[in-house]
Amino acid sequence: MKVSVVIRTHDEAPRLRLTLASLKRQDHLSEVVVVDDGSTDTTADVIDEASSFLPIVRLRHGTAKGRSAASNAGAHAACGDILIMLDGDMPVAPGFVAAHATAHERGGVIGRGACFNLRCTRFVYDPERVIAFPHCEERLLGVSNAERERMRVTRADIEDNFASIERRAQPGIYPGFGPCRLAEIEMHALREHPECDVLWAAATGSNQSVRRDLFLAAGGFHEQMTINEHRELALRLTRLGGVMRPVEQARCYHLTHRSGWRSPFEDTQWETLFWERHPLPEVALMPVLWASLSDHPSIPSEHKILSLPALAAAAHRTRHVTARSAAEFRASLGLRESFA
Repeated sequence: MKVSVVIRTHDEAPRLRLTLASLKRQDHLSEVVVVDDGSTDTTADVIDEASSFLPIVRLRHGTAKGRSAASNAGAHAACGDILIMLDGDMPVAPGFVAAHATAHERGGVIGRGACFNLRCTRFVYDPERVIAFPHCEERLLGVSNAERERMRVTRADIEDNFASIERRAQPGIYPGFGPCRLAEIEMHALREHPECDVLWAAATGSNQSVRRDLFLAAGGFHEQMTINEHRELALRLTRLGGVMRPVEQARCYHLTHRSGWRSPFEDTQWETLFWERHPLPEVALMPVLWASLSDHPSIPSEHKILSLPALAAAAHRTRHVTARSAAEFRASLGLRESFA
């Protein structure tokens, strides 16, 4: 069984260098497909450097086409039986690829790995040299040498002392109570409720694996969606027979950042596109789940949804409701239209 890791990246060269270093000693790895989505920094040099120790397939978009289009391009170029999707700022732990490969021995699996974040990197563009993002330079003024060292993530750490990275990590793609709690309830549902019919909502944008033939049969990512595109694809994959399963031994570590994150409560184009394809109660109720986990004041206690089984139950209870949009659906239940 051949395994391809598909990395989509844009203007994050120092972080990409660390991610590629984390793949250097992975077993079961056939190739790394790196899709440079219109970068203007030194990404090309980083890929050249990594080609000396990794079997790299390189693709480049002259102008950025977005996460979904980049992922689709990488999947089409890959030769592996199994695809693992990864972002350019996501170093992975030892045994990462092997864990995904083992999960797919059962067949038909959509593998969801365990995601953590390194909050300590949120101000630094280059974690190895502790160089700040331009808009964060003032944040590093007066920072002690000890704190700078805590922010530092090096290739030596990744290759020979990964425990030093794990000690600084927190559950969830992003820091904070809400993302941590979401990661916990998603993995709990995957472990304890394997028959839950909304497990596709536990999909993750990075550290997800799927058979390449199933990915292509589903049509890949919706290329106009750049938020929650992974959940929309996971829904289609499950309809084709894919089964969401946890792969907790496959661990990735997000080198977090202060800018570039888009709130699904504020940037809601994803919801319009999702609803056009899947006008389902569970789609309209996903933001209620997320807002409930972050204790958002707009969610009355009687409407809170605190787990994926609870999301499935709420969707089942409201299956009779008809609406022209997800916001209209929520409004019919007495919920505020906006969570912003």
